[in-house]
Amino acid sequence: MQINMKQLKLILLLIFLPTFLGCRAISGSLLAKTTTDDPSTSSPILPGADQPEQYLPLLRGKKVGLVANQTSVLTQKNNQHLVDFLLENDIAVQKIFVPEHGFRGNADAGEVIKNDTDKETGIPLVSLYGSNKKPSEEALMDIDILIFDFQDVGLRFYTYISTMHYVMEACAEQGKPLIILDRPNPNGDYIDGPVLDPAYQSFVGMHPIPVVHGLTMGELALMINGEGWLKHQVKADITVIPVANWNHEQHYSLPVKPSPNLPNDVSIRLYPSLCFFEGTDISVGRGTYFPFQVYGAPDPKYGSFTFTPESINGMSKHPPHEGKTCYGTDLRKTPLTHQFTLQYLLEMYQKSGGGQQFFNSFFDKLAGTDQLRKDILAGKSAAEIKAGWQKPLQAYKTMREKYLLYP
Repeated sequence: MQINMKQLKLILLLIFLPTFLGCRAISGSLLAKTTTDDPSTSSPILPGADQPEQYLPLLRGKKVGLVANQTSVLTQKNNQHLVDFLLENDIAVQKIFVPEHGFRGNADAGEVIKNDTDKETGIPLVSLYGSNKKPSEEALMDIDILIFDFQDVGLRFYTYISTMHYVMEACAEQGKPLIILDRPNPNGDYIDGPVLDPAYQSFVGMHPIPVVHGLTMGELALMINGEGWLKHQVKADITVIPVANWNHEQHYSLPVKPSPNLPNDVSIRLYPSLCFFEGTDISVGRGTYFPFQVYGAPDPKYGSFTFTPESINGMSKHPPHEGKTCYGTDLRKTPLTHQFTLQYLLEMYQKSGGGQQFFNSFFDKLAGTDQLRKDILAGKSAAEIKAGWQKPLQAYKTMREKYLLYP
């Protein structure tokens, strides 16, 4: 039987069509598996701490120092604390260095953290907050290697990155290797805000980066080293254990609150926008169970929503406007797609009618510049203010590309 060309094409199509369709289905399934947020169909996000096979071999037979707090947990082991996991695996943890808010994370913002002993393990605790922000030569003398593991929220004025800077500097000066167990950045999907002017460098802003910097702590550590930002441009010997199965576009819900007044995902997404109020007389809800999800002050002109700050043990001791009814705005239903905005700040400034008196001496440190305050006083709109920081922001974005571990 003779088969013409048209018939041959039809036969071949019938033979290979099922295979072709099967391949398309498999590819689609794989694509969905790598991009979906449904935990039942995607690989779990694994912070560095959840990959012990990567770091335990580096610790065997070493005297280990741990820079950690309440967020240093293994999510795949029911949030077991890293120090307990290391001890179970016969790692010789000599001491624990602790940041703002303390080792167990229950100290208020700005509260003095003292040297102590961890009651659960008996391991000495060395404060890195207050007058002693940098590990001393004496403190590192009996340490062979340090592990650094904090959950950051991706903002320049969140002081855990300042602690990391000083730890890196001390390690570089004392010749101690540093392992950074990286964690996702819950605000890592965008970049915004003014870039810090070095004249306004402080513990709430040490690096020439924007307010929302779009880096994990591991990526920022690489940038600090690479750009020579440590004292005398020394470089730390760092090893970053990267997060598995995560990229900057993925939402990440924190398993443990990173500090007492960031209790949930909404507060973490609103924090870039609301933290500027800490440089004013406006309350951000400290002294309530919904901090950084509301704002207001003791005057009905500020809004119809009311709240009354009170001292709450483990969250806020003597918060601003304690015992006074504050009037303002409730943002608790804000979607998790929220990004940094000047809207709330400009609104309250205009309602206050206070001019320069609206700001306190902390505002410029938070902003990392005096230009934001000057622009607000000049009556500029949010769009006009943002236009003024685009050039340095673009230069930062270009620099950032060199250090991305999760492009």
